[in-house]
Amino acid sequence: MVSLALCIGTIGTALASPLYPIYQQLWHLLPSHITYIFVAYMFGCMTTLLFLGRISNSIGFIRTLQIGLVFAVIGLIFSVFADNTYMLGIGRFIIGIASGLISTSAMLGLIYTIPDSHKQHAAQLSSIITVLGFGFGPFIGGSIAQFSDHPLVTPYLPVIVAAIFSLISLFSIKTVTLEKQKFSIAPHLELPDLQYKKLFYIASFTAFCAFGSFSLFASLAPSFIRDVIPWHGPMVSGSTIASILMISALIQFICKSMPMHKTLNTGLFMLILSYVLLSICMIMHWSFFFFMSVVCVGIGHGLSLLGAFAFIHHMTKVENRAAVVSTYLFLAYLGTILPIIVVGYLSDHFGLMVGVLGFCVGVGLLCMYLLFSHFKLKTI
Repeated sequence: MVSLALCIGTIGTALASPLYPIYQQLWHLLPSHITYIFVAYMFGCMTTLLFLGRISNSIGFIRTLQIGLVFAVIGLIFSVFADNTYMLGIGRFIIGIASGLISTSAMLGLIYTIPDSHKQHAAQLSSIITVLGFGFGPFIGGSIAQFSDHPLVTPYLPVIVAAIFSLISLFSIKTVTLEKQKFSIAPHLELPDLQYKKLFYIASFTAFCAFGSFSLFASLAPSFIRDVIPWHGPMVSGSTIASILMISALIQFICKSMPMHKTLNTGLFMLILSYVLLSICMIMHWSFFFFMSVVCVGIGHGLSLLGAFAFIHHMTKVENRAAVVSTYLFLAYLGTILPIIVVGYLSDHFGLMVGVLGFCVGVGLLCMYLLFSHFKLKTI
């Protein structure tokens, strides 16, 4: 039930991605407007991580999951009735609050509820389930929108029903009573012990690059896909976005026992390779290179997050895990905001190609710096 809540809670986050070209055409939006709508979700998520990152320690992870699912339903309903960018942005912001509550509480919940035989892979399984949810979202949204007479309404409805079902099902769960901390909304971003500090930043900014890479495709791929491949429509863009995350989930499942240092390094290398391929694709308009970049970014996304999650799990203890995870996610989710806003700005003023190439160069250089820094750092 915890895994189901995590999966359904994350489905709604990327559900709207293949619908952005429809919103863009209907409301006459610029690329930057699409990126603002996309990052509204992340502002909600980061607000939750900043002010409510420890709520699971105060009211329990089950109650936090339920609150998160309530917010998810409210945000999706806002999206259904949105008739302008502001209302859609509010809906995305509320969905971001839901995602922040669900991701942190479910990660803790899986640690407590997962069978003993899989305890050592709790962090990796949490990452895999999260990625599956993100992947199902655009695929469901794009597939329904492709054949629906109301493509900006119908895709949201089954997810709303599933979220309500998951919310109700959580009432049947009984867990062990743990010592609860006093509730506070005061910002509390905690770092791990001093010996892990450098490694923590490497893991966090590796996730920054992975989330940023997916966000590039989730926000603007539906717009630039029509220029580089011959097929169009929300189902095509939704399948493209979903395939990145399905590849990510598959590679995480296959490599969940790989040493975390090797996982992180390989993930960074594959992200760099994906940026090279995407750059060639944008310049030469070669469809094959686009598909290769999708595969590479999926592998890079999966391995990077798998390694980063494993490091965070390794360097934390029960008493500080919620706060450190919130700090990690806060830094990682900046990757879905800062680079994407810059891409939107560049796309408005210099064209979509310049925006995408700027992302590939900037984030690619950061990946190279993280890779070399990790090589220089002594292993745990």
